[in-house]
Amino acid sequence: MVERKKRPKGKVIVGMSGGVDSSVALLQLVERGYEPVGVSLQYKTWQCPGVKNAENVCCSQESFQIAKKICQRFQVPHYIIDVAPYFQSEVIDYFTDELRQSRTPSPCVFCNRNLKFRKLLEFAKRVGAKYVATGHYARISKNPQSGLFELKVAKDKNKDQTYSLCFLPQEYLERIIFPLGNLTKDEVYQIAKKQKGFEIYEKRKQSQDFCFIQNDLMEKFLTKEVGEKKGRIVSEDGQKLGEHKGLHFYTIGQRKGIKLPGGPYYVIEKDTQTNTLIVSKDKSSGLKKEILLSPVFFNSGKFLNKKIKIETKIRSTQPLVEAEIGPVGKNKVKLTFSKPQPAVTPGQIAVFYLPAAPPAQLVQAGLPADALLQVMQAGKGEVCLGGGVIN
Repeated sequence: MVERKKRPKGKVIVGMSGGVDSSVALLQLVERGYEPVGVSLQYKTWQCPGVKNAENVCCSQESFQIAKKICQRFQVPHYIIDVAPYFQSEVIDYFTDELRQSRTPSPCVFCNRNLKFRKLLEFAKRVGAKYVATGHYARISKNPQSGLFELKVAKDKNKDQTYSLCFLPQEYLERIIFPLGNLTKDEVYQIAKKQKGFEIYEKRKQSQDFCFIQNDLMEKFLTKEVGEKKGRIVSEDGQKLGEHKGLHFYTIGQRKGIKLPGGPYYVIEKDTQTNTLIVSKDKSSGLKKEILLSPVFFNSGKFLNKKIKIETKIRSTQPLVEAEIGPVGKNKVKLTFSKPQPAVTPGQIAVFYLPAAPPAQLVQAGLPADALLQVMQAGKGEVCLGGGVIN
């Protein structure tokens, strides 16, 4: 156990999942002079008939016990807050409603804004803490020109999580700390290896599941909670190739699970009017040049009033692509890609990014144009503006 010291920077609530990221985030805050308070959120987990333990590794009793031990290691109080009713309404109900419309939901984006950070901030207010922190890979800084807090991509581009954080508003950003934003995942593991009590992370597998359901139970979840609605699977020219058991079992761009002879086939469209799944052997079929987004969120709090050039991604793991967005109605924008994109999926989020602007002092100093361009290119796609739901 480490010696308890006076923490001059004040109290900060740390979201603790029991994983290596949140544990190292806690350690970083201790070393920076904060007074952390560990908080684990108890979500609702879908119980599968006939399966004894359907807990997800990120919100199981085991993970909470690990979080508690890490907190004890640093003499930090630890609390578990039951948010199951809110999780049902804000995440699970949203998830199933989107699937019933044959859309592909983005639960992490809405959970972060409507549940996780909201509940952590509410707890912080109750105990007199100004800040909350999590183990997300992202950065936040205040823009000296605009006075706004900007969400920026992490140092580790492969682990960057700004995609799922893109809907966080200003009033959240000014009170959030991301201690891992300037660390790579490898650096986080190296820090953990040097700490007594962190040995468990050398063997413990990190969860890639949804936080309320294991991936191998997803088909059972869909069958029980949404049901089956059989329809035709057809080729691009309308030839019947087989039968599906419900459009909600598939997403645009999907290859696995189509189960047609002569494949592989890729899902390129879902026709909800005729309950038809359209597939192609060419995964580049169904390219989209323009898409509509609604609702749309900008973390500045101000809606777009003119066309601007941005960089965007329509999946969390996709590389940035150049695009343009412009308003076309109330809380609605049109996004035009520089090059047509595959697997554009209704219900998913298109996230907007801008290169970081060169510091004002460089502009004022009369830096040559080519040098300014180098500064901007170094910050390519660095600032996350927000995003919109693909229609």
